[in-house]
Amino acid sequence: MTPWSDYLVAALLLLSGVVVLAAGLGLWRLPDFFTRMHAPALASTLAAWIVTLASIVHFSARAGGLSLHVWLIIIILSITAPVTTIVLARAALFRRRRAGDALPPPLGNARDGEGLRP
Repeated sequence: MTPWSDYLVAALLLLSGVVVLAAGLGLWRLPDFFTRMHAPALASTLAAWIVTLASIVHFSARAGGLSLHVWLIIIILSITAPVTTIVLARAALFRRRRAGDALPPPLGNARDGEGLRP
């Protein structure tokens, strides 16, 4: 491996750590569940893409050619992470509606724009 690839991999991994740290700060600073889940969901996907890029650079430099076997992991992660976030949000919304909290009405009950305005 060449030193430039080591430096590039290290920089990408540090950048990924900074993105995850920013997500952690967002998790700490944001006021409620729905806004808290937004920051880590987006940042974890971005951080995973950066780690994948670092892995591609590392394995390609080590093998002496382009190595794309890491793509399978990030493709699966990019499909499952947003789905998991949506399921968590819907479950939390359902629980808050069952508890009687004042929330917007479900979009399925809106007719001709009713219920879509704040």
